[in-house]
Amino acid sequence: MNLTQKILIGMGTGLLLGALYQWAALPEDHILITFGLDGVIDAGGQIFITLLKMMVVPLVFVSLVCGAASLGDSGSVGRLGGKTIGLYLLTTALAVSLALALALFIGPGEGVADTMDTEGTLSFAAKESPSVKDTLVNIVPGNPVKAMAEGKMLQVILFAILFGLALSQIGSAGAKVRDIFESLNAVLMRLISMLVQFTPYGVFCLMVTLGATLGLAEIGKVIAYFLTVVLGLVMHGAIVYPPLLVALAGLNARRFLLKLRQPLLVAFSTSSSGATLPVTLRTVEHEVGVKNRIASFAIPLGATINMDGTAIMQGVATVFIAQFFGYELGITAYLTVILTATLASIGTAAVPGVGLITLTLVLEQVGLPVEGIALIIGVDRLLDMLRTAVNVTGDMTVATIVARSEDQFDLETFNGAAPSSDQKLAG
Repeated sequence: MNLTQKILIGMGTGLLLGALYQWAALPEDHILITFGLDGVIDAGGQIFITLLKMMVVPLVFVSLVCGAASLGDSGSVGRLGGKTIGLYLLTTALAVSLALALALFIGPGEGVADTMDTEGTLSFAAKESPSVKDTLVNIVPGNPVKAMAEGKMLQVILFAILFGLALSQIGSAGAKVRDIFESLNAVLMRLISMLVQFTPYGVFCLMVTLGATLGLAEIGKVIAYFLTVVLGLVMHGAIVYPPLLVALAGLNARRFLLKLRQPLLVAFSTSSSGATLPVTLRTVEHEVGVKNRIASFAIPLGATINMDGTAIMQGVATVFIAQFFGYELGITAYLTVILTATLASIGTAAVPGVGLITLTLVLEQVGLPVEGIALIIGVDRLLDMLRTAVNVTGDMTVATIVARSEDQFDLETFNGAAPSSDQKLAG
């Protein structure tokens, strides 16, 4: 039994056990709740996510230093960075545009007010989102070590790229340091291989907690919104990524998508592009065929700035909230939503639930009440799982396209049967 099958079993059994917990309706002081659900199971899920997050900062820093150092000169960095960021922003803009069009066609917020009690319901503590200016200023780290400690990924990325670029320009002295970073990268990849073995158990714990706490009644209240977002995510994954892959990389889209099973399952379970980063990086190199020179640059960058799934949620949520409160949005407002959601994705942290914070910024830009976010909180956890999977798919799609354009792609690896996870771990 390979790792993918084990993860699927963990997801299924976890959701089943969680549903049994919810069906049993045990008192809060019952031992199966205090020791089981809220104790061992919840701790197992949190430890799993923490183990993955433990790898994010060192992996991003080391891999980007190696990637930037291998590019050789600032021209290569600029070309590669321009391609990568341009494609990420393009797919994000397409995502929010698709979401707006779909939401306007379906009208998920029309008539919802008649079925919901707005009194005492619309209570969302909005957090202030950073402005575009603040986002740009905050990219530059005043203290790189502090940025790493606090997990400020944009600052870590900038420092890593500059550090790697400097290494590539100082000759033999830089070569010695590059060798150290290459060794560190190998150590980190081996550590990731060790941690990946615990994925089925971590996923099981996360799914039990989700199954036990998921409010089906809440989903029922905003079922139209929920289904619209899901449809948008599916359509984006089906009609945006595959044509781009075929048109710009000349690759078989079906074969590509089949290779993404493991990172998508981890993304779905953790709701975090950052936590999924180790698995994403391994998959895109060893199964898709993207060479490390590109993967080490594009994947960590994508986990930070590429939020297509989040953009889809924000587009649908904006229309939903506007319809719910009876607001009429014009063409200018919709263009503002596209621009704001696209730019906001750059400063979005790759952690669960952060999309609601950036949604605050989008709503404020078009004059909608941020309290409306309370309407969708109940189902956002489940949607967060789905949109994270879309985000990760976008990361790997862009990395593959860029690798093909830079002649940094192993076609034999891509066309060959992907090695099983157990085989890779054994190796």
